[in-house]
Parts: sequence; C-alpha cells; structure tokens
Amino acid sequence: MKLMTLASGSSGNCSYIGTDRTSLLLDVGISLKNIEFGLKESGISPHDMDGILITHEHSDHIKCLGIISRKYNIPIYATAGTIAAIKNIKSLGEFDHSLLIPIERKTSFDIGDITVDVHPISHDAADPVCYSFKNGNSKMSVATDLGVYTDELVDFLSDSDAMIIEANHDIRMLEVGPYPYQLKQRILGNKGHLCNEASGQLIKRLLNDHIRGIYLGHLSDKNNYPELAFESVRQELEGNPFSNDVREFGLEVAPRYTASRIIEA
Repeated sequence: MKLMTLASGSSGNCSYIGTDRTSLLLDVGISLKNIEFGLKESGISPHDMDGILITHEHSDHIKCLGIISRKYNIPIYATAGTIAAIKNIKSLGEFDHSLLIPIERKTSFDIGDITVDVHPISHDAADPVCYSFKNGNSKMSVATDLGVYTDELVDFLSDSDAMIIEANHDIRMLEVGPYPYQLKQRILGNKGHLCNEASGQLIKRLLNDHIRGIYLGHLSDKNNYPELAFESVRQELEGNPFSNDVREFGLEVAPRYTASRIIEA
C-alpha cells in the first residue's frame, strides 16, 4: 500500500492512498489542477480513482469537490452529517449528489482491495471522522483536525505502518499572533486543532517497531513553522522505547503545497 500527501496545511489538504488495484483520495481541499499535477508526477491518473473519502465539510478539505465530481464522476464517501453539510455549500456548484455515499462512524467497508475503517474525531464540524486503511498486513492512518485525542482514538490508530498526524500550531505563536480572540479560543479548544506538543505525545503512543513513515500534517501557515513543528515533536519523542533518532521513524513535515514522497508498506 502507498501513502502520500498532495498538499497538507491550513490552506488545503489532500492525500492519496492506493495499491496496485485501488486508488483513493482523502479530502480534496486544493485546486483540481494541483491534484492532477501531483498525481501525474507519481504516475497516477485521476481517471483511476475508485473513491474520495471526506473527513468533514470545511473548505480546506472539500474545496474542489464539486469540480472534481463534475469532471471525473468519482464516488464520494462521507458520514451522513457531512453529506448534509456538503449539500448546503453553494460554492461547490452543481454536481451529481448520487455520487455521495453515506458511511457510518465506527464501521468498516471495502473499496477494491482496501478496507477503510472510520472513527469519529473531536472537531467543530457537522460529523467529522478520521480513517485507517488496510490491505493485507499493511495499515495506514490519517488523523488531522483533532481538538483532543482519546484512548479510543489511540487504539484505532495503533499498529499503523504509516501515518499522517496533525501538528497544527505552536501555542505561543498562536497566543501572540494576529488571529481574533475567539478564533484563538476555537483552535485551542477541544474541538479545534492539535498543537505541536500534543501531536508528539500522540505519536509517541502510536510508535511501533514497523513504522515506515510519519508525516506531520495540517500545519497552520500563521502559527507554526515546519522546523518548529518537527523539533517540538522530536522532543516529545525522546525516551521512546524504539529509537531516539526520529529519522528512523521517517518523521517528516508534509509539504504545504506540493506532493510528498510516497511511503510504501
């Protein structure tokens, strides 16, 4: 199984998960042009997509959902609450709503040879979820837009070979930054976003002896820096039972606007 980000950050998110038989997109919060370009650079055609999975309805996750639907007719999987919210977003334009396939939180279903597991998350959206993907003995997980994480979520994500985990903001940068007070409180709240330190603490609980790569994703463009996120998470991972050299985990910051390298497991 393969995992890569096509873009990751507060300005837009899109990831690819696939096997030799099945290709999936997770969120489409960037331009269709950038999705097509990122896939093409890796030898993947949008015509081969078997499904689009949506975590929630915020624009940085569904920006081009309308246009990609109109052009490629790809089935779209999301919770019923997210689908209802999507149908009310006028900026997406007209598209075939029969492509919208409702899924249940805390359930599993198959798309091709990939089993998709769904789990609820704490975020200020209609019915937000995160996903894990399984093929054979491989498991890959993506969890962003987390106000908080729970033991149940840790269990859901555990034993992954590769992960994208949110490291949205540095608390000090956010507190002194340009955002209005209410927005700062939203981000810091239990339905907001994970800070760098919390991201590192979550990842430390998820480490195992077969990790092939970890991307830090969904970084704020106003309240974080890639180098700061990496170093903050690295410090939280000190004393873990596997390795003190995070390079052995393949720890990286996902690029904001361009495609990442592909992690295979």
